[in-house]
Amino acid sequence: MPHLVILVVDQIEHAPSVIEAWQAAGVGGLTIHESTGMGRALLYRDDLPLLPSLRSLFESDENTNRTLWAVVDDNFDLDGLFDATEAILGPLDTPHTGIMFTVPVGKVRGLHRPAKSAGRGR
Repeated sequence: MPHLVILVVDQIEHAPSVIEAWQAAGVGGLTIHESTGMGRALLYRDDLPLLPSLRSLFESDENTNRTLWAVVDDNFDLDGLFDATEAILGPLDTPHTGIMFTVPVGKVRGLHRPAKSAGRGR
């Protein structure tokens, strides 16, 4: 069964290295989102006048994470992907590294597409 792999990278400066490691591990494509965790959002509540507002939190890169997600084949080496990720971020059980998990995917279409030629979009 294919899997959705999700990784939230706490220290965004490590995201490019993680992306390269995922590509080297065989991830064919991934999606990257800016994200913010609940703990950070609560630190910047709108109702406390001495702290920045949520609007300023979401406008600042220093207060965001990067969430990476990809769908991989059922025969993909998930343990190898976890190991490659932790080689960059450190053990994910350590604070301020991130969280990574997989979710089984019942059906998927579009996973096996021919490689795009340079300069062409979808």
